Amino acid sequence: MKTATPVQRKASRPRADALRNRERIVAAAREMFVEHGPDVPLDEVARRAGVGNATVYRNFPDRDALVREVVCSVMDRTARAAERALAETGDAFEALERFVHASADERIGALCPMVTSTFDQFHPDLEAVRARVERLIAEIMDRARAAGQLRPDVGVGDLMVAVSQLSRPPAGTECFRADRFVHRHLQLLLDGLRAPVRSVLPAAAVTLEDLRQA
Repeated sequence: MKTATPVQRKASRPRADALRNRERIVAAAREMFVEHGPDVPLDEVARRAGVGNATVYRNFPDRDALVREVVCSVMDRTARAAERALAETGDAFEALERFVHASADERIGALCPMVTSTFDQFHPDLEAVRARVERLIAEIMDRARAAGQLRPDVGVGDLMVAVSQLSRPPAGTECFRADRFVHRHLQLLLDGLRAPVRSVLPAAAVTLEDLRQA
């Protein structure tokens, strides 16, 4: 068996500048998708990223590939926020609070509609990161529920829908101008999730399966 030479190994790995360009494209696309939706012209994404159109298409052969990468990137960052909340926060409900506010900072409310409207929602990359996020959210909620701090009649689906809706700017409102309201309203939501229960919720807790069938 032949061993790859240092030159061959170096050639097989993406160059540092190529990786930086890809990261810049994803970051710029994320900003512009939040501001204008997934139909923003890709040459505008390239301009904001500071790269040429050819560099965008070399990394992402079509719009769906770029949108998928943006969504997966946001979900990965959201998963890491959940992991930090679990690892660094001793109080179970405080961990839930930290995760909810971090999720809003990732603007998941503005990006979530892209999952079903733009590309294959069953793509392996998306399914893997989605399963990771769902598992971590369930773990955070289970810990708060076991500590007697989270009301027992809410499910993961309830939390995901509420955070998505509250972190999405109202129609006709510029996303970044609405930011100052988001964390205030999320804290009101979190106060309503605390145990002991102060009201009876209509219907049953929303599960992840309910969301998939909706």
